[in-house]
Amino acid sequence: MNSEDLTKFKEQLEKEAGELELQVKSSSKTPEFGNDTEGDLSEEADEAEEFSAKIGEKEVYKERLADIEIALDKIIRGQYGACEKCGGEISLEVLKVNPESKLCRNCKVGK
Repeated sequence: MNSEDLTKFKEQLEKEAGELELQVKSSSKTPEFGNDTEGDLSEEADEAEEFSAKIGEKEVYKERLADIEIALDKIIRGQYGACEKCGGEISLEVLKVNPESKLCRNCKVGK
């Protein structure tokens, strides 16, 4: 991989990390559960369901952010683009689709 490709991947990863950090923060906001005094709890139930879904989303964002941080660290250490399983090179095609990929195509499909 040439330095131009490496720079592009680094910039893309940093941009995605910034976007994910914003998503993690926005999904951390606790909703204002309604204060229905009429006995109809449907609004509160809807808000609780939405909050539960946001917790799940937040975990997905945090996991992806962790993978991106690992990839950025690999760039710093000069190990970016190496498969964690076989040590071979991860193709540019795989990295273009998933720049935080840890495995080459063969290891991903179990060949």
